[in-house]
Amino acid sequence: MQRRIQFGIIFLAVLLAQISNAQERWSLESCIQYAIDNNIQIKQQSLYTEIQENQLQSTKLSALPSVNASAYESLRFGRNVDPYTNDFTEDNTQSFNMDVSTQMDLFRGGQRIHEIKKSQLNLEAGLKDLEKAKNDLSVNIANAFFNVLFNEELLEVSIKQLETTQEQLSNTEKLVNAGALAQGNLLEVQSQLANEQLQVVNAENNLDLAYLTLVQFLELDSVKGFKIERPALNPIDETIILPSARQVFLEAEMIMPEIERSELDVEIANRDLALARSNFYPSLVLSASYGSGYSSARKDIDEVIPTNPMLIGYGINSTTGDMFDVYQYGFDYTYKNRPFSDQIKDNASASLSLGLSIPIFNGWQVRSAVDNSKINYDISKYSLELTKKNLLREIQQAYADASATQKKYIATEKALEAMVESFRYTQKRFDIGLVTSLEYNTAKNQLNQTESELLRAKYEFIFKQKILDFYRGIPISISQ
Repeated sequence: MQRRIQFGIIFLAVLLAQISNAQERWSLESCIQYAIDNNIQIKQQSLYTEIQENQLQSTKLSALPSVNASAYESLRFGRNVDPYTNDFTEDNTQSFNMDVSTQMDLFRGGQRIHEIKKSQLNLEAGLKDLEKAKNDLSVNIANAFFNVLFNEELLEVSIKQLETTQEQLSNTEKLVNAGALAQGNLLEVQSQLANEQLQVVNAENNLDLAYLTLVQFLELDSVKGFKIERPALNPIDETIILPSARQVFLEAEMIMPEIERSELDVEIANRDLALARSNFYPSLVLSASYGSGYSSARKDIDEVIPTNPMLIGYGINSTTGDMFDVYQYGFDYTYKNRPFSDQIKDNASASLSLGLSIPIFNGWQVRSAVDNSKINYDISKYSLELTKKNLLREIQQAYADASATQKKYIATEKALEAMVESFRYTQKRFDIGLVTSLEYNTAKNQLNQTESELLRAKYEFIFKQKILDFYRGIPISISQ
């Protein structure tokens, strides 16, 4: 019994979790954050910035002295010259060499400083590229999100219109059956009903496509179970005064990453010019090394062995005048390899050098590099100017779109108010038989069309207004 209760609790918990997941809805903010956290291109750009961080660290460390150590062992066969005794030997020899060296740039025309600063600028430029990618993705997500909202509301309007027509069809059937209306009126309502059923199907398809577009931007595997959170939008303030395009541009010029990226490109080009000019200056390098080695050809006397004396002549005693034999002793020697530690100590050598290199003539390569760097610097300044002009054009277009949609919304809202009153009057006349079904359906279609246009103008204005705010540095949010 207890196991059954435990199983029931587990099953209920799983069921509630599934229901909770099924009912989970995505807000605009959560969509944008999810896309930024999971978008592949954003991840790639983040990795590029990590590479630039590593490059900056490497450039900074390259200013330190370089230290290198080497060791190698060699075998020589046949006749050769021993590197430590300088004697010819016929024996096979074994040698070992080791070396430690260091080098430090004392002066290179400021190249290291320029290289470090350029790496810092490249990292900052990469971060601006990452910010630009996030901004572009946020705008695309917002556009797709508002498109889903519009199509959801448009579907609701289409369904309400269909329900109204179904009621009209029921009433018309009763009137036709009672002989109050001709059969043609019923056929006209049936035709209207079929048309509105098609509009509902089209609205459903458009909503599905809008969801698919949003899901693709989010890079989700499937649209199944995905639903957005319907925000409570405040009524549109028709009296709101949009900031001028020039005002928005002056604010955007200070914060938009594409402008900052272009400004960094100018600084990078200036550093490249400084690097090219540094090759005109002499370079001063300090070097030091220490090395030693061992050779099996180097021997020490191990033992001295006297040989039998040899008669080499005669001598005369100066006192007695007697002659005596003169002998000379010979010696044989045995050898042993000089110990490794002793040879390392004996063969040790160190050096310290200061090198000065003065460029005199190099085929005009440095001058050409400087001239090209100047040209690239001018190109980067033109690119910055072009980026600003493109941003101004984008903002001008966004302002024109926002202003136009605001006017369209106000005009459509007034037209809808008049259309609603007109349709009410037509409805009353239709109910007493003074208006034909064709005239009634025509008025209804006009009302439906105006409602759809108002919905479109509403969401277009909200989105365009968000875009203007975005250029001013205000994050895209559903709240007004």
